[in-house]
This record gives sequence, C-alpha cells and structure tokens, in this order.
Amino acid sequence: MKQDFSNETPIYLQIVEKIKILIISGQILPGDRLPSVRDLALDMKVNPNTMQKALVELENLRLIYTERTNGKYATQNKKLIDKLKQEQSAKLTTYYIENMSKLGYSLKEIIEQIKKKGEKK
Repeated sequence: MKQDFSNETPIYLQIVEKIKILIISGQILPGDRLPSVRDLALDMKVNPNTMQKALVELENLRLIYTERTNGKYATQNKKLIDKLKQEQSAKLTTYYIENMSKLGYSLKEIIEQIKKKGEKK
C-alpha cells in the first residue's frame, strides 16, 4: 500500500483519501478488519501518529469503526459507500471534462474520446 506523497496536501489527508478509495472500490470489503496502526504505518512508511490521525479522520467520516480490543474495521454501511463512490465519480468526471475543455475539446468530442477508450479495453 506504499504511496508517494505530494507536498501540496497533509500526508494524513492523502492517507485518508487512499484508504477511502480502497473501501469504495471494494479493494477493502465491508466489515474487513484493517491492519494495526503500526502495521499500516510501516506499510505506508509514515509515522504511527500520522496514521492514527488518518484513522481518526476515517472514523469521523464513518468509513471505519473500532471494536474495543478487536481493532478497526471497514464500514458495512452500503449506502454510505455508494454515496461516496458517486461523489468520487462526479469529482473525477468534472475534473476530466474541465481539463479536456481547457484543451479545446467540445463535450461531444470528449464523449467520443471516452467511447474510443472504452472500445479499446
């Protein structure tokens, strides 16, 4: 799960985003137990305090929860996961359309580009 961090955003927020994507994409399944704070920190090569701060934020977002003495788990709230997945999709779509528009593409041309890419899979 190692990640290259940028200097533009605090590292703990980048970790939050990474784990959020893993949960909403299904790479971490609902109810999966997360590794310990120490193991996650080692895996991502960050200070355990930074990882703990990220996990607190993920709990605030209700993406993970803690069972006393048993550890931390990914949410089982399918509605929340679906909502966050839709929000992420909208964010990425907007980003793509805005950047393609800056390159001079019309919406019709953008749609054609997407179709072409989809056909090549």
